[in-house]
Amino acid sequence: MITLDDIKRNDKVKTLLEHADRNLTVIGYTEHGFRHADIVSERAGKLMRELEFDERRIQLAEIAGYLHDIGNVVNRRNHAYHSSHIAFDILGEIGMQFDEVLDIVSAVGNHHEENGDPISDICAALIIADKSDVHRSRVRNPNNVAFDIHDRVNYAARDSKIIISNKETIELSILIDPDISSVMEYFEIFLDRMIISRRAATLLGKKFELVINGVRLT
Repeated sequence: MITLDDIKRNDKVKTLLEHADRNLTVIGYTEHGFRHADIVSERAGKLMRELEFDERRIQLAEIAGYLHDIGNVVNRRNHAYHSSHIAFDILGEIGMQFDEVLDIVSAVGNHHEENGDPISDICAALIIADKSDVHRSRVRNPNNVAFDIHDRVNYAARDSKIIISNKETIELSILIDPDISSVMEYFEIFLDRMIISRRAATLLGKKFELVINGVRLT
């Protein structure tokens, strides 16, 4: 049974993450390397665990979270599709059960808000975990925040976390420094991400709520 540790130890996966993040550095994107992979993996698994899914489904969500952005090594455009195809080859190569491979690649291939859909519990958890990672540590060049809205919004985010409220609501709570970026700017670039997060929560049978600086937006 393939585990997240097996994936993290895989030399090809390590190299893919390194090269993918290096490519995004060149074109000025926020961090998409080991840090982001670890956080999305951990949050996807934690969300599934708190919703009391089967342990193997939790493990598969963690693996999907770790692999979801490796396709940036090919191109940022359609990176979810690229990630899915590369993951298919690697997971098959290391001997994962075929039905589990399909669960992961379909989740990975649908995680991006521009052309994805929450099509499974694993996919839904991956989507919410991915969109929750808004944080200043992802900004590569703080001196650029005045010129780039994506850097500015991420740099303004001092904390972000997923909270399960009474097992009825999945809450994304974000603390934004208004001296760096306004809440309006957050919505300007993240509205599509919040819409797909709400759809993902619905698939999981929950409501989705966004809380910014203590203000609940439903």
